Amino acid sequence: MLITIIAFAIAFFFAANIGASGTAAAMGSAYGSGALASRKLAVILVALFAVVGANLGGEEVVTTISKGIISPSGVTVQVTVIILLSACTTLFIANRMGIPLSTSEVTVGSIVGAGLAGGGVYWSKLLLIVSTWLVIPFLAFAVAFATGRFLSRREEGWKRRWPRLMPHLLTLLLIVTGCYEAFSAGMNNVANAIGPLIGAGVINTTSGIWLGSLFMAAGAIALGGRVLETNGKKITKMTLLQGSIVSFTSGSLIIVASLFGIPAPLTQATTMAIIGVGTDTVGWSLFRKPVVKKIFAVWFISPISSMLLTLALMQWFVNHSVTLLSCLLLPLALGAYLKWKSPSRSKIKTQAKL
Repeated sequence: MLITIIAFAIAFFFAANIGASGTAAAMGSAYGSGALASRKLAVILVALFAVVGANLGGEEVVTTISKGIISPSGVTVQVTVIILLSACTTLFIANRMGIPLSTSEVTVGSIVGAGLAGGGVYWSKLLLIVSTWLVIPFLAFAVAFATGRFLSRREEGWKRRWPRLMPHLLTLLLIVTGCYEAFSAGMNNVANAIGPLIGAGVINTTSGIWLGSLFMAAGAIALGGRVLETNGKKITKMTLLQGSIVSFTSGSLIIVASLFGIPAPLTQATTMAIIGVGTDTVGWSLFRKPVVKKIFAVWFISPISSMLLTLALMQWFVNHSVTLLSCLLLPLALGAYLKWKSPSRSKIKTQAKL
């Protein structure tokens, strides 16, 4: 019974971190471009539409995470604790760094580590997922770059033709597309927290999605501000139209992936779309920006780290001390969170321009 409670606690803590890293990034365009000046309102909208997306369209990805990557026969409650603990630890570190990390990648990496340790991996499915990871970010970059270049040439003409109407329309468009992207985040990301629990048979799909999405929403509101700053203001300065292009591009790609049950990298799609419109504005020197290099490095390292961490924990603890390990690490994670939220934490310094 204790190990099951620990599994739920880690899953819900993970869902909250997913809300911070994945869903909060969905409104980065609206916040960065100034359509939503209030960071609090931005994360509240993200939370609402993420819950709706998870419950209307999250089941396909849940099926993949729960039983489509490794053999369900090897997914016990103890293994679920290790999978979630590894993924959650990796994601929490990225949140502390202010890096918009793909929760799908760290979760799949952790699940693969568990499969390598003893459950068996469905390699064909894994190859499809990894191929999608490679394609979606660069597709998001290409689409956002091309669309931004095409529409930006016409934006000034529209503003001259309808000087009073266009700012209001562009602001509304950006907020709507930000909510659309948050909807896609809910569809794809809720599976990462509750999929392993469903695979272990400790909760059914409907209840798992509801609970997971609620904790994800809470995480977006409580923890999402820092990632919102990174995606919205530290990478590049965007216009209202550019922000709409970013949100619509990444949201559409993730919804398509979700319909096929593929856990896809939403934050990577969003960030690469931001870089795409930024490259059209300031040129290719954007790739030399320190924060962009930092993001790329963490993207590459994180899924491998979560896989190796899971593999190590499986080898050393699954048979005799996973409960003790979890009881030790959970208070440490809570302590790190409380320290992070303390008044002594320095304020985030953002860049207004490149």
